[in-house]
Amino acid sequence: MLIMEANNSNVSRAEELKLLANEAYKAHKFAQAIDLYTQAIEVNSQNAVYWANRSIAHLKLEEYGSAIQDASKAIEVDPKYSKGYYRRGAAYLAMGKFKEALKDFQQVKRIRPNDPDATKKLKECEKAVMKLKFAEAISVPESERRPVADSINYRSIDVEPQYSGARIEGDVVTLDFVKKMMDDFKHQKNLHQRYAFQIVLQTKEMLQALPSLVDINVPKGNHFTVCGDVHGQFYDLLNIFELNGLPSEENPYLFNGDFVDRGSFSLEVILTLFAFKCMSPSAIYLARGNHESKSMNRIYGFEGEVQSKLSEKFVELFAEVFCCLPLAHVINGKVFVVHGGLFSVDGVKLSDIRAINRFCEPPEEGLMCELLWSDPQPTPGRGPSKRGVGLSFGGDVTKRFLQENNLDLVVRSHEVKDEGYEIEHDGKLITVFSAPNYCDQMGNKGAFIRFEAPDLKPNIVTFSAVDHPDVKPMAYANNFLRLFQ
Repeated sequence: MLIMEANNSNVSRAEELKLLANEAYKAHKFAQAIDLYTQAIEVNSQNAVYWANRSIAHLKLEEYGSAIQDASKAIEVDPKYSKGYYRRGAAYLAMGKFKEALKDFQQVKRIRPNDPDATKKLKECEKAVMKLKFAEAISVPESERRPVADSINYRSIDVEPQYSGARIEGDVVTLDFVKKMMDDFKHQKNLHQRYAFQIVLQTKEMLQALPSLVDINVPKGNHFTVCGDVHGQFYDLLNIFELNGLPSEENPYLFNGDFVDRGSFSLEVILTLFAFKCMSPSAIYLARGNHESKSMNRIYGFEGEVQSKLSEKFVELFAEVFCCLPLAHVINGKVFVVHGGLFSVDGVKLSDIRAINRFCEPPEEGLMCELLWSDPQPTPGRGPSKRGVGLSFGGDVTKRFLQENNLDLVVRSHEVKDEGYEIEHDGKLITVFSAPNYCDQMGNKGAFIRFEAPDLKPNIVTFSAVDHPDVKPMAYANNFLRLFQ
């Protein structure tokens, strides 16, 4: 009798926690929801709903590896629970693993044959897989591929007399041009293809001449600003410049990857950053993020946006330029700045990063992958990645890396943070994220870091989101992915 009462008490307590978690989820407090679902699971681990609900909360935080694990556990607890397959399929989809996603949605359809929503998603997934197979069938081997940049002569492109937008006179990108272009973008006007080609090609030439690890020197008495993910939030980028000044040799910036995708003004963001790079190479530094890649751009909107606003040729051109972006930066030999994080092995030297041949799509393992994808964890050592790519690394890993390379601090981005930043690993690691109210739903602040030379003490500035035109995030994303938003 006592055992039955205890079991009933556990079931009731777990349900209470689930309801609290559901409320947190509805309020977009996804980390809090995960914590509450975890508590419910600890009380009653044999309820598939708790695992599947925690899975979708992980999905919202882009923790796709954890989402797959939880959905798989839901399926293990109840093999006929369709939402387990549904959640796992959504996570596979978000990682670009269409074939694995297809298997799960086929299973959803078998369990719920008359569900119109399941039918719709299965059809979209089948289309995505067919498109992938077609692309693979017609693809040209890398060794035979001629860079699209070599086929473009922007000087031969005529500018129509009725075009009233920003113009580049000759070969030099001026501050006046960049200001005019930004103002045009602010009013949702497009830049002429001639000038877009010119900016992107000039940027490619500059970036490909750089090493994979770039050393930045900030003279005594000067300052330097590091920004995190912007993710196509152009109007928030304008706000950063309003708060902290435009990029110049006296006011230099490093944008630490993930310029594009999710936000629906990614083209405006990337052309603005590239134009400043053309105007003054030492005014702005750019690092590669995990979203500067073909697979991410195909899913999360940049490819569709470029096709809509410019042309298919620009899609290929941006892919080539993204492969030229440096992987990491070191400020004054003391601050290591990278988009993702550190490594699955000890002993990695800065010289090893400089030696990486980065001119390719990011691999799924190795140093380059880990630089773009890894995340810190609160516990020592290393663990599996909650994203399903890269790894999680503890404060001891950070400390050893800094000691072995005579560095003081790691600055990275890659993760949305409620305050726009987070200081971890005994103050030796700072995450900075510069896309406030990420995807118009997370409610987070944005942040940037100003370093003053010579002591390079980080001064963190936070800011809130600003209004933007009524174009939703993910407006250009893969049609199948939008079904899950």
